Amino acid sequence: MADDAQKPVPAPMPVLALTPLNPVFRADPYPLLDSLRDHHPVMRDDSAGVFLLTRHEDVRAVLTDLSMWRHPSNAEEAAVLTRRSLEIPEGADPEASRNPSILLLDDPDHARVRGPLAQALYRRAARFRPDVERIVDAALDAVAGGDSFDLMAEFALPIPIDVIAAILGVEHSRLAEFRDWSEGVIQGLNPLRTQEQTVHMLRAGQALRSYMTQMLAARRAEPQDDLVTDMVQIQAGGAELTDDELITNLNALLVAGNLTTTDLIGNAVRLFLTHPEELAKLRADPSLVAAAVEETLRYEPPVDITGRIASRDLEIHGCPIRPTQSMLLSLRGANRDPEVFENPNRFDITRKKSPHVAFGGGAHICIGAPLARLEAQVALGRLFARFPNLRLTQPDAPPVWRTLPFFRGLERLEVTPT
Repeated sequence: MADDAQKPVPAPMPVLALTPLNPVFRADPYPLLDSLRDHHPVMRDDSAGVFLLTRHEDVRAVLTDLSMWRHPSNAEEAAVLTRRSLEIPEGADPEASRNPSILLLDDPDHARVRGPLAQALYRRAARFRPDVERIVDAALDAVAGGDSFDLMAEFALPIPIDVIAAILGVEHSRLAEFRDWSEGVIQGLNPLRTQEQTVHMLRAGQALRSYMTQMLAARRAEPQDDLVTDMVQIQAGGAELTDDELITNLNALLVAGNLTTTDLIGNAVRLFLTHPEELAKLRADPSLVAAAVEETLRYEPPVDITGRIASRDLEIHGCPIRPTQSMLLSLRGANRDPEVFENPNRFDITRKKSPHVAFGGGAHICIGAPLARLEAQVALGRLFARFPNLRLTQPDAPPVWRTLPFFRGLERLEVTPT
């Protein structure tokens, strides 16, 4: 007890210190999150105007509370970080910002838009395994025969883009453009993007919106076997969806399902190559691949946080939170909570209990979760089968993590297949 009493209690820190912009957090976020969970499980950052929650119980409770708000316009003026997404960048089309995606919509609009989209997407994802296998095999063929390659750029990055392009019905001849647009619009997730990144985001957003407008018209004239056709037919069947809502949310699928799945694949491969005992388990029993993906989502999730806005008075661990105050929910902190996960800092693909929150929860749980799981399972299974001797090219080199706030993924991952 005396030793415990002598330990300094860490002071709360700005939320931006809990992003990859902080080199300490970027290198290893978990000691900081552990300290906050132990000493400040509900932390107020007045500079950002938000509360940060790090305990699994609290995070899950807020995620599954259907009365909480998502749209930043509901947040108090002091919630400057939350309300920043309301700002329309110079040069942006105000009309394009008028209809938010399901990522930010509240009910009843959220249910009205998400319902038909989820139904169509899940129906396609359920029978898309052969296409995912084809895309993964093509990526593997492209890197086979070389001495080494960057797994992020040449494997983890193209797979999710090509999968969502195939689901939407993007022509193969437009894939290069589609990839560039995807990389640009992802900057919409970066609240601290540079001017150069903003310019790329706006250019890509305008090009993608124009392309999707053309696709809607083309599919009405000549239906195809793709998700865009599904959605225009659902719309024609009476669903209350405008063309702007269709375009916004089909684009949102691209943004939400691209970077995060890339990082899921990359994080998983690195974990296995640095935990050979777990890779041996997977090689001995390939049926563990689904559990391996779930453990990766728990242990090293692609997304740091999500947000909610209080719609009523709350009290969490004695801390009052008023209506319109903004909360950031640390998915990463919750996923390492020792109150829920035994030996939380151990990567174990045979873990029996894993109620992780990597995909969020409640009505806003990630709509692309089934597809992301499928892509990661196929990618891992076929990668390690094709390259049984895969290893890190420089095993002693520290990982190079990206600096995109609120996400965790590798900038590059050099591997040697033989």
